[in-house]
Amino acid sequence: MLKIVLPLVILLTGISGAWALIAHKPPLQAQARQNEPPLVQVVRVEPQTLRLSVHSQGVVTPRTEIDLVPEVAGQVVKLHPSLVAGGFFEAGEVLVAIDPRDYDYAIAETLARIAEARRQVAMEEAQAEQARSEWKALGEGRPTPLMLREPQLAEARARLQAAEADLAKARVQRSRCEWRAPFAGRVRDKHIGLGQYVQPGNKLARLYSNDVAEVRLPLAAEQLAYVDLPLDHGNARREAGPKVILSAEFAGSSRRWEGRIVRTESTLDEATGLLHAVAEVRDPYTRKDGQPPLMVGLFVQAEIEGQEQSGLYVLPQGALNAAQEVLWVDAEDRLHIRRLAVLRNEPDRILVKEGLSAGDRVVVSGIQVPVEGMKLRIDEASPTSVTRTP
Repeated sequence: MLKIVLPLVILLTGISGAWALIAHKPPLQAQARQNEPPLVQVVRVEPQTLRLSVHSQGVVTPRTEIDLVPEVAGQVVKLHPSLVAGGFFEAGEVLVAIDPRDYDYAIAETLARIAEARRQVAMEEAQAEQARSEWKALGEGRPTPLMLREPQLAEARARLQAAEADLAKARVQRSRCEWRAPFAGRVRDKHIGLGQYVQPGNKLARLYSNDVAEVRLPLAAEQLAYVDLPLDHGNARREAGPKVILSAEFAGSSRRWEGRIVRTESTLDEATGLLHAVAEVRDPYTRKDGQPPLMVGLFVQAEIEGQEQSGLYVLPQGALNAAQEVLWVDAEDRLHIRRLAVLRNEPDRILVKEGLSAGDRVVVSGIQVPVEGMKLRIDEASPTSVTRTP
């Protein structure tokens, strides 16, 4: 009987306890869901004075480049050892020598003509003096020039002058048998060999000077507002223009060279509307602090030093949307959408000239869907952590 009664008692006790819990449970109270304001990162902006550089690119070219062209015909009998592609030479060195014997013969022949012409002049002068003496002794009236041998004397003197002019010409031709370099430079191309017969006007080689290298840098019209370029005649004569830093990947590493803007070209490019400024680098082949030479034909990037502008605000990339609007936080930590006047959009920062005030807080991250007037939780970041230090 105990084995039957005890389980029944336990079962009935459990059922009674469960019913009591269900019957006396407290009523549920509805509570409103509390939404926590989003946590955003902001940066506090301050006006700054910045020097805005202008970026461009171009190809290095020599300032002076000429073709070596003979002015006389003849056989090449001497070539400078450095008259090869890439060879260096100094000013005044003989690069090409042409066989001068034909021109030496012409000088000797002209000297003989001069001697003969001088003899004729002396003879005519003597005969003219004798004719004047005879006329004074025997003649009557006024003598004619022919009687006094004046035309014969003038002809002899003219022949002498012509022979002397031919001598000067022959000597000039003889001097042109040696072609001397007008400047120190380098050979770009060579089209001649020893023993070759050349004619006046043949291109023997192409040379360029190595004292100054130039780079033509195209600039858009809006970029001209940031740099002080020599646009007029007065500024074109000044010695120092804006500084330019040229950079390129050379010999497996990034290299930099310093130059100056020396002039601008006279017209805008009709096809692109760009103005070309010319940067100049002196002594491009002089090694300084292990720096390699600035090679002709090298493609370089250029950073032109700009003018200082004040009252600019620096924002990180991503702080503005496509409509140039920024998320601004007021003193009560509420969000507002504000349109700004952007001066320049650079790869790592945005420069704003209007629309912000000193101490304004701008949202840089932490919000996906901005709503005007929404409450925010603020995490203020250091300006240097989100913008480049100017």
